[in-house]
Amino acid sequence: MPAVETTSTPARRRLGPPLLVLATAQLVISLDYSIVYVALPGIGSGLGFSGQDLQWVVSAYVVATGGLLLLGGRATDLLGRRRIFVIAALLYAVSSLVGGASGSPGLLIAVRAVQGIGGALLFPAALSLINTLYEEGPDRNRALAVWGAAGAGGLCFGSLLGGVLVEAFGWPAVFYVNVPLAGGTALAGALLFPADRPPPGRRDFDLPGALTATVGITLLVFVLIHAPEAGWGSPGILGCAVLSVLSLALFALAERRARAPLTPGHLYGRRGLLGAMALAALFSATFSALPYFLTLYFQTVRGYGALATGAAFLVPAVVVAVGTKAGERAVSAFGVRPVLPGALAVGAAGAVLLAAGLGGEGPYLRLLPGLVLLSLGQGATWTALWIAAASGIPARDQGVASGLASTALQVGGAVGLAVLIVVVGAGDHGAATATPAGAVRDAVWIIAAGIAAGACALLPLRHRAAR
Repeated sequence: MPAVETTSTPARRRLGPPLLVLATAQLVISLDYSIVYVALPGIGSGLGFSGQDLQWVVSAYVVATGGLLLLGGRATDLLGRRRIFVIAALLYAVSSLVGGASGSPGLLIAVRAVQGIGGALLFPAALSLINTLYEEGPDRNRALAVWGAAGAGGLCFGSLLGGVLVEAFGWPAVFYVNVPLAGGTALAGALLFPADRPPPGRRDFDLPGALTATVGITLLVFVLIHAPEAGWGSPGILGCAVLSVLSLALFALAERRARAPLTPGHLYGRRGLLGAMALAALFSATFSALPYFLTLYFQTVRGYGALATGAAFLVPAVVVAVGTKAGERAVSAFGVRPVLPGALAVGAAGAVLLAAGLGGEGPYLRLLPGLVLLSLGQGATWTALWIAAASGIPARDQGVASGLASTALQVGGAVGLAVLIVVVGAGDHGAATATPAGAVRDAVWIIAAGIAAGACALLPLRHRAAR
C-alpha cells in the first residue's frame, strides 16, 4: 500500500487537527439528518406543506444520499479526496443558508436534495481520508472511533438541539446552524489536508456505469421508503421498482464491458469488504431503525414533547460514544473477527432488555439497562464495521470501497425500516401517529432477533480467529 506510506508520516505529525475536521464533517452529516425531524411541524405550518408532501423534507435527503453514495465514492478516488471533501462541505453550507431562507415547499425540498448530494460526497470523502491519512492499525482504529463517536453524537443530540432551536428561534434555525459548521469544515479541510495527487494512469470515468447505478439505487431507495405508505401494488411504486431493476441490470452489464468500471471487479473478491457491506446493511436495518420507533414511543405513548424526547436520547448518545472507543480498543487488542460477534451479542441482549421494559407506564429508568447495553454494542459494532471495510483496500480504491459499504448501509436501512413498518403495522396510512406500545415493542423484538442472527452468523469468524 505505497499510497498510504507516502502520507502516513506527515499525518502522524498532526493527527489532532485533521481528525477534528473529519469528525466535524461526520457530525454535520448526522446532525443534518436528525435535527430536521423536530422542526417538521413548524416547517409544515410555516411554508404551507400538505400532510402528504411534508415527508419529502426528510425523503428528498435520504433518496439523494442513498442514490449517489457509490458515485461519490468513485469521484473521491478519481477527482481527489480533499477536493471532493471541500466541495461537499460547501454544498452543505450554501444549501443550508438557502434552506433557512426558503419561502416555498418546492424550494425547501430542492434544498434537502442538494444537502443529500452533499452527504453522498462528504461521507465517502471523509472516510477515505481517514483510511489514507492514518496507517492501518491502531492509528486508523482510533481515528475511526472518534469519527464514529461524532456521528453518534449528531444523531442523538440532533433531536435535543433541534427542539431548543425551534422553540427559541423557529424552524429556520435548524438550517442556519449548519452554515458555520459546514463552512468552517470546508475551510479547515482545504488548509489541513494534503494536496490531491493525480491518480496513476489514465483518469477514466465510467459514465454509463455511474448513470445506471445512480438511477437504479435512487429508485430502489425511493421504493423502499414510500411503498409502505403508497402501497406495494400501486402503479407508481411498481413502475419505479421495474425501472430500478432494469437500471441495475444495465449497470451490471456496463461494468462487465467498461475498461475502467465504476466499481473495480477485484474489490468483489475481497471477503472482508463483502462481509462489511452485509454487516452495514444489517446494522442499518436494526440499530439504525430503533430511533424511529423510540421516537414514536416517547411522543405517542409517553406523551413527551420535543425537548423531552431529545433528552431521552442523551444517555444512548453518550454510551454509543463510549462504545466506539471500546470497539477500537477491543479490535486493537483482539482483532476484528472476535470483536464483531461479541459486539452484536451485547447489542442483542440490550434490545431484549429494552423490549421487555417497554410499556405504556413505568419510569424512564426502567429502559436504561436495555438502552445502555444496546448503545454499547451499537458503538462497538460501528467502529469494527468500518475497520473491517477498509482493511487491506489499496489507497486508490478507498473511496469506492467506502461508497460500496455506505450504499449497503443506506439500502439496508431503507429495507429494514420498510419491513418493520409493514410487520408491526406502524405505517398504514397515518397509523404511525397512534402507534401503541405493543407495536413498538414488537419492532424492538424483531430488531433484537436480527442483531442476534448477525452475531450467530459471525461466530465462525471468532472460532477461526482463535485457531
